[in-house]
Amino acid sequence: LKSGIDILVGTPGRIKDHVQNSKLELASVKHVVLDEVDHMLDMGFAEQVEEILGSSYKKGSENNPQTLLFSATCPRWVYDVAKKYMRAEYEQIDLVGKKTQRTATTVEHLAIQCRSSQRAGVLGDIIQVYSGTHGRTIVFCETKKEANELAMNASLKQDAQSLHGDIPQKQREITLKGFRNGVFEVLIATNVAARGLDIPEVDLVIQCSPPK
Repeated sequence: LKSGIDILVGTPGRIKDHVQNSKLELASVKHVVLDEVDHMLDMGFAEQVEEILGSSYKKGSENNPQTLLFSATCPRWVYDVAKKYMRAEYEQIDLVGKKTQRTATTVEHLAIQCRSSQRAGVLGDIIQVYSGTHGRTIVFCETKKEANELAMNASLKQDAQSLHGDIPQKQREITLKGFRNGVFEVLIATNVAARGLDIPEVDLVIQCSPPK
């Protein structure tokens, strides 16, 4: 930051800290991007975002930054709040259309009915059939307890490790690196792994129950 940068990517709280400590000057910002804007404005961040952008925006000015809002879902209220940051003639680009439940056409979907007491054994068999001995599998669970128990269950024949919010960030990185490099084949995770992971060549994704 001291030597000057072109692009800053940050969470609202952290950026606000830097602004308040006079480590960050935003008066000459040319472009503002809010990612996952529905969550940003819904989770109590709206106030922080407004504080951060206060110095960059002047009411009715033509020189305000270009503002880009990204989101997979845009309820009506998002547009109402967003008008504060956008010009009256803003453009809306829809890459989703009416197919809100669109999934990859190259992926086969299977639903399997199973008692919870048999789940670990059934999982082991499914992984063996659909992912093979060296394929990679991600299993999603609802809770951290569930993820830990499944990862240690003897019925699961493959090497497995768990990933969830109670695991320190450094250990998470080591676990993910091991999964990427094929040190173990099965990653059992809570929704902490639902976003922002780029792991190529995953053969199989299993959800232990329908997502809530």
